[in-house]
Amino acid sequence: MSEHTLSALSALVEAKAEEFAIPGISVGVWADGQEVFASHGVTSIDNPLPVDRRTLFQLGSVSKTFTATALMRLVESGRVELEAPVRRYVPELVLSDPQAADRITVLNLLNHTGGLDWGVIADTGDGDDALAAYIALMAEAKMAAQPGTRASYSQSGYNLAGRVLEKVTGQTYEQAVAELVLEPLGLSDTLFAPADVMTRRFAVGHDQDEDGTLSIARPWRVPRAHNPGGGIASSAADLLRWARFHLGDGRAEGGEPVLDAGLLHRMKEQTVALRSSSQGDALGICWFLRDVDGVRTVGHGGSAIGQFSEFLMVPERNFAVVAMSNAGPNGIPCNQAVVRWALQTWLGVTDRDPEPLPHDAARAGELVGTYDIDAMTLVIGTDGAGLTLDVRIKPEIRAASDTPLPADHAPADVGLLPGDKDEYVVTSGGLQGQRGYFTRDESGTVVGIDLAGRLFRRLPAPAATPSR
Repeated sequence: MSEHTLSALSALVEAKAEEFAIPGISVGVWADGQEVFASHGVTSIDNPLPVDRRTLFQLGSVSKTFTATALMRLVESGRVELEAPVRRYVPELVLSDPQAADRITVLNLLNHTGGLDWGVIADTGDGDDALAAYIALMAEAKMAAQPGTRASYSQSGYNLAGRVLEKVTGQTYEQAVAELVLEPLGLSDTLFAPADVMTRRFAVGHDQDEDGTLSIARPWRVPRAHNPGGGIASSAADLLRWARFHLGDGRAEGGEPVLDAGLLHRMKEQTVALRSSSQGDALGICWFLRDVDGVRTVGHGGSAIGQFSEFLMVPERNFAVVAMSNAGPNGIPCNQAVVRWALQTWLGVTDRDPEPLPHDAARAGELVGTYDIDAMTLVIGTDGAGLTLDVRIKPEIRAASDTPLPADHAPADVGLLPGDKDEYVVTSGGLQGQRGYFTRDESGTVVGIDLAGRLFRRLPAPAATPSR
């Protein structure tokens, strides 16, 4: 790896951080059997410390890869079966659809085909019963689909998977993951508890106001019950070690066996196809699989409160890149720009967004409406020149929360893609590059929209006010 490439990475990271107004960013690349890091900026605008390769960032949903891998260790030992119903391990599970509760399997949780809605918005405390209390609240949650019929990204599903770990091991979720994964792999920078994180150098999230001013995003952490799906903090150095494990043969770097190589490989094999998703073409066991310019990539992204992470591997080229940044709404496009540059620079792989069609007012009129999931409302509108997308946390959810929730994204532009499948791409804002599609019922009426792998259901249009 040349000095020119290393300096180019550092220059690119600095340029992207400044372009997207990111206070601090940490990047790691594994290529040609070597690791290289580049960091820029500070941990916090209020208490600035330089970001480096061991600075801890919140990973958000990249945490799911640790939960899934820990469960695969239990699969190897025969303590968990992927095709077994979840109720074998969590008999107290109650859902709004009793039949669905009987049918959901462990694999359904790990590849988001359980039919569960995105998640229950609740903080069940910091005690060791946090996950158990959260699972009890799932009785109130809506179903997005019948189990096994489609993928719909679910935080609740991974929190439930964390509860499986607790029930089978007799430990807390955090203890189980530490014993099964973190300790065997020497991931000493990968932590859950704020009391542990605060003894290290860690990044603080930031939000950007409409005038571009940055402010500290609060609270720093997610509720403990969300740890299985989004509660880990880690460093670029540890994430490259994590990548090398998943690119390897199931052994730790010291040679000790951790997970059967066949099961490790199985995690990267397709279990369900995805349609028009920027996350991937398919899901393995947790991992999103995507073909980019002729090569298969394996990865996962994550967002926390003002912090964002991107984790991508190319197994056939023994390559990995990780990027973490600490400001919204531009953390996602910043990280993705760095990842795309790394793919092009090291592998000659070009990742481009698809080109949308010119605006079709008649077709757009079929799609305009309000859609929702348990916590958010999505509005598709038109400004006459194109479609617009506005996603916001529901006011009642904000009002009921004891702590501030992440800031909403500003409205964005949307373009429909070629073909007759009602697929689209977001063309501006913090969600730029996100792909999705509209769902129609048997009569051809639009009844839903997928965004970031989540199904939003269309709400009935308001009744017209009678004229006088």
